[in-house]
Amino acid sequence: MSTDPAPAQFDAHAESYDADLDSGLSLSGEDKSYYARGRIGWLQQRLVPLGKLPAAPRVLDFGCGDGFAAPLLRGMLGAFSVTGVDVSTGLLDVARQRYAGAGIGFELLDQHWARAGEFDVAYTNGVFHHIPLDQRAVAFEQVRSALKPGGVFAFFENNPWNPGTRMVMRRIEFDRTAITISPPEGRRLLRAAGFSILRTDSLFYFPHLLRGLRWLEPALAALPLGGQYVILAQRA
Repeated sequence: MSTDPAPAQFDAHAESYDADLDSGLSLSGEDKSYYARGRIGWLQQRLVPLGKLPAAPRVLDFGCGDGFAAPLLRGMLGAFSVTGVDVSTGLLDVARQRYAGAGIGFELLDQHWARAGEFDVAYTNGVFHHIPLDQRAVAFEQVRSALKPGGVFAFFENNPWNPGTRMVMRRIEFDRTAITISPPEGRRLLRAAGFSILRTDSLFYFPHLLRGLRWLEPALAALPLGGQYVILAQRA
């Protein structure tokens, strides 16, 4: 993935990553912790009833950024280990300084990266809209090959059909040029990469100002209008 402009882009934002993200998320009245815990909590609640969360799974955090999700994935999923991979050496330096430790490690993703059939669960959030169109198939294949047969991929993306999401992304410098992926396009790309689709849900309908309505969100999950969506897919 040496032609990908993302490494230089995110290296430049390594020190300001949190501030840049907060400048956009502040529009919703929540911070990144609220959304990260919401995503991983959803994942845990869906994997257990489906019988797709083995005891002490090995988890891949694909496009881990500054590593913030890694300890949440380990704790909330009861993971044996979490491996975060990214193309940005600057963000990986931040991740290692803040979160590396027992059961949590970080690696550089490049065209030679390969951890074939090692992981039970792969997680990604808001990563693929930064990957150039002609390199997305390669990235999906990297995730698929890293999973064990029957392993599950939780593909979280920003929903371009939600006007609030578009407003937030315009406020985040490194998101302004991103090419978003709609839910149908996400499913098409996953199927083309050899995944079978288990389910698609929408999350995060209500900002902090309307938090009293959040009890409605599980009932709205089938409507593709939330701030983010997630496609749960399985390596076929």
